[in-house]
Amino acid sequence: MCRILPPLLLLVVLLLAGGRAGHAATCAAMADLVAQGAYGVADASGRIVDSCNLDQPLVPASVLKIATVSAALSLLGPDYRFRTEVHLDDQHNLFLKGFGDPTLVSEEITVIAAQLRQQGLQRVRTLFIDASAFALETQVPGQEDSDNPYDAPVGPLAVNFNAVPFVKDKAGRIVSGESQTPTLAIMRALGANRPPGRYRVNICAQGCEPDRRTAQYSGELFQALLRQEGIPVDSLGGLRTVPAQGARLILTHLSRQTLTDISRSTLGYSSNFMANLLFLACGAQRFGYPATWSAGQRAVHQQLVRQLGPSSAGAIVQVEGAGLSRDNRMTARTMLRLLAHFRPHGELLNREGETAVKTGTLTGVYNLAGYLPDGQPFVILLNQQVNHRAAILERLKRRFAVSGPAVSGQRIGAATGLPAEK
Repeated sequence: MCRILPPLLLLVVLLLAGGRAGHAATCAAMADLVAQGAYGVADASGRIVDSCNLDQPLVPASVLKIATVSAALSLLGPDYRFRTEVHLDDQHNLFLKGFGDPTLVSEEITVIAAQLRQQGLQRVRTLFIDASAFALETQVPGQEDSDNPYDAPVGPLAVNFNAVPFVKDKAGRIVSGESQTPTLAIMRALGANRPPGRYRVNICAQGCEPDRRTAQYSGELFQALLRQEGIPVDSLGGLRTVPAQGARLILTHLSRQTLTDISRSTLGYSSNFMANLLFLACGAQRFGYPATWSAGQRAVHQQLVRQLGPSSAGAIVQVEGAGLSRDNRMTARTMLRLLAHFRPHGELLNREGETAVKTGTLTGVYNLAGYLPDGQPFVILLNQQVNHRAAILERLKRRFAVSGPAVSGQRIGAATGLPAEK
């Protein structure tokens, strides 16, 4: 039986149908590019102006780092600095206690060695590493067993991103791959069975117990740089906590880089190592040490609830801070809301032309998120075999084309000790 609708109800039905048709047409316009994925664009007020599959949970890969950085900046503060403690006992044993500083590179350790020399430290009997600030349930979720620096383990006192630079010549000689880092025994061990070449490999490239290998690398580097400063170190003692009695704190070193600086590097270089240390630092700040993955998950989620509301934050599944795990999930709608909140920090993102952008890449995962030249937040989440994210972005830029960037950003050069994104 045919029913005649009242004029007002008919108008409502037509408007709703038009809205659905418009959405379907938008999706159809990208049908040649989107097999399994989503995208969206919002205007300055947060109103979504173009979208497809906004509420489909997808693997975010490294665009998840925006969530980690956003939570860290609000919980820790933009001027937060990581600390590293140095303790000395009555037998001249030195204890280095770390709290997850991601910037402990050779140059920073050289500064610490000089500070110790200025304080009158003349010799060290045995150097120990105190790793008690972390109690990780597992190593990094989603981390693979590879030589790649982006698969390096994290630790409370990890140096040079837990990646080892060395060069092996045709005669089999192995030397450090960078001038600021002395040649260490760990380099010879990792390079022994490799052909000649230049390498930067993670410390567990040939398999290892991460905590002990991290302590080995940190101990060797501190020992070498203390010796360069004129402070002999007789031996390395591996892992040992600072004694409750008989040892005194002689130095608290604060990272020269603030959290804002670290966040810029985390996003600019897409550093998995840095992102996960920020994630763990959030947990420790909120729930106390030792840092754990579960505490990081709870702390970051709580911050995102405050920033985005429970519904949007609830659409994020985040098991670690870098986006390595395929158990992570995010919707395009939530990413747009996150980008709206993150706009004051948009300059931390890289620039591709006039677009501020963060990439996210795993095998079969090709994502982009950031701000179009006019400042409109956009997100592209593709969980498919063919990478069409650049083509989708170009279509969106043409549709919303304006002149001049509304969100500043940085351009990152190729020369860096930070490992590239996975």
